[in-house]
Amino acid sequence: MSGSALVTLRSLHCAFEISKPWLERTLGRGRREFVHAVNGVSLEIARGETFALVGESGSGKSTVARMVVGLLRPTTGDVVIDGVSMSDPRQTNERRRLRRRIQMIFQDPYASLNPRFRVSAIIAEPIEAFGLIEGARAIRQRVDELLTLVGLHPDDAERFPHEFSGGQRQRIAIARALASEAELIVCDEPTSALDVSVQAQILNLMRELQDRFGLTYLFISHNLAVVRHMAHRIGVMYLGRIVEIAPTPTLFAAPRMPYTRMLLGAVPDLTLSGRPRVPVKGEMPNPIDPPRGCAFHPRCPFAFDRCRTEAPMLIDGVACHGVEERRIAPLTTPVSP
Repeated sequence: MSGSALVTLRSLHCAFEISKPWLERTLGRGRREFVHAVNGVSLEIARGETFALVGESGSGKSTVARMVVGLLRPTTGDVVIDGVSMSDPRQTNERRRLRRRIQMIFQDPYASLNPRFRVSAIIAEPIEAFGLIEGARAIRQRVDELLTLVGLHPDDAERFPHEFSGGQRQRIAIARALASEAELIVCDEPTSALDVSVQAQILNLMRELQDRFGLTYLFISHNLAVVRHMAHRIGVMYLGRIVEIAPTPTLFAAPRMPYTRMLLGAVPDLTLSGRPRVPVKGEMPNPIDPPRGCAFHPRCPFAFDRCRTEAPMLIDGVACHGVEERRIAPLTTPVSP
């Protein structure tokens, strides 16, 4: 893993308006309403690194992923990839050249593959779109190489997506991502729709490809066992904010934020270690009307007055007043799924 940052997120915000229509709002004297899906996320991802974002559904993980690849425009803040801003109008040409190096693998491989296209056309599409190879024979040769690389047979190129299993379709999606010679691949729950045994095969394939081509992954998942296997570092999100960032071994051995402890405590303890566990309490608040102060305080067993009035800053990799004031004792027993 290289030390230089390939991806930098700077105070990233993304809000979606959910207001009633203007006339109805005017007659009813209502106000505009917004959901703040991402609220001030800042982080860096090094070249060759797998950085994972974890958290409950609705925490903003997938929204961050879509902003990184350019599918969503940030309300404020910026995404910078290899020195190129994804929103600066002065860097339009640089951004166009950068597109080829960024790809995304989606949660449902069947929904992300065009059912009308044969596999050969699906994989060849980015090659042709970016003009990487000329000539039908050379393109087909490259498609065959990519299919072999992801564990499929070149003869599979003439089949349609519905003729494959879920794991095979995800292999096709990976081959398509590699077709453009991508360097950054954003993986949004890439194995959650697959059987456990197939998940392991896909994850091992992704690690092998990363080692071979020096790929950088932004990995979105709610499965902590998968994240532990894949990620070099982990960012924990809660209601649009990063609440803890740490290297993977550190996060699992000594989680500091109470929310992180709760997530790890929800994983079954198959080793019967007898370690202390923080039980899951309550549900994520309504993002339209989030709590004041720390958004986690209604569910936190360590909350005190400051938590209810002041939002914590991310300091030394954790956003928690209790940790900052040393009210929360460090865990001495390793936490592991």
